Amino acid sequence: MTAQTHAAGTADGTPATPSQSMPERAARFLPGIPMLVLGIALLIGAAVLFWLASNHPGTAAHALVWAGVLLVLAGIFAVRGLTPVVPGRAHVVQLFGQYRGTIRRQGLQWVNPFTTRIPVSTRVRNLESALAKVNDSDGNPIEIAAVVVWEVQDTAFATYAVDDYTRFVAIQAETAIRHIASSYPYDSRESDRLSLRDNAEEITQRLAAELTDRVRTAGVRVIETRLTRLSYAPEIAQAMLRQQQASAVVAARQRIVEGAVGMVRLALQRLDEEDVVDLDEERKAAMVSNLLVVLCSEQATQQVVNAGSLY
Repeated sequence: MTAQTHAAGTADGTPATPSQSMPERAARFLPGIPMLVLGIALLIGAAVLFWLASNHPGTAAHALVWAGVLLVLAGIFAVRGLTPVVPGRAHVVQLFGQYRGTIRRQGLQWVNPFTTRIPVSTRVRNLESALAKVNDSDGNPIEIAAVVVWEVQDTAFATYAVDDYTRFVAIQAETAIRHIASSYPYDSRESDRLSLRDNAEEITQRLAAELTDRVRTAGVRVIETRLTRLSYAPEIAQAMLRQQQASAVVAARQRIVEGAVGMVRLALQRLDEEDVVDLDEERKAAMVSNLLVVLCSEQATQQVVNAGSLY
């Protein structure tokens, strides 16, 4: 059974819940085992009547045949209404084009034999999106992919609100991933903005919230979303790698200088407190220069011992 129509979109692009669809409700059904026993008994009774009719020719035979036919129809009527409901699967009951409810109770159930029963899987599913190439908010091309864990929550919406709820979820997931990727930069570059790389937890939460709004039309609940691939596109990967390396070198140099200045300040403070030596401003400047060269140099420095006078 296909859906009646696609959901209309809202002002922000999120599909809206269609007014012509109704939420899921429980269908009327009976336990299936007693009806199965009844159907088998009716068919056996019909077979007995046919056997008696073959052994009693005449008017009585015609009556037995008609009674057997009625029992066969009643047995078929009873057996045809049997509906096995396995775990992780529900059945949408439809009678003459009208939604009559959903059967979720496990086991063998019996419903009106004239109804159509549409199976809908309620198991938890994984959807791994294809690798999408999209520009981030800074205009840099990136490659992104995600996995979405979802399940059908409302079987009526899943059956009647959209044509194919599985394909609907896949398309909406790709749309949400592209929208999230284009709304944030790949790297924050030491700013206060959220970025795809540095704020993965917040980004996945926002992706899950947006995807939940988009697939609510199909009666689907999003359980979890996770980014499985996030990288720069190959054409700019080398350039961005050099930029990251340069940023790392600058950051490392900054940490080294900050540490060296702290060590020089501590050395001058200890010399002054313990009155080891009395240095004028010129000698202090020379000492600071020498210490900074030693501490900030990437190569080992060669020490020179001054054996003469301090001045």
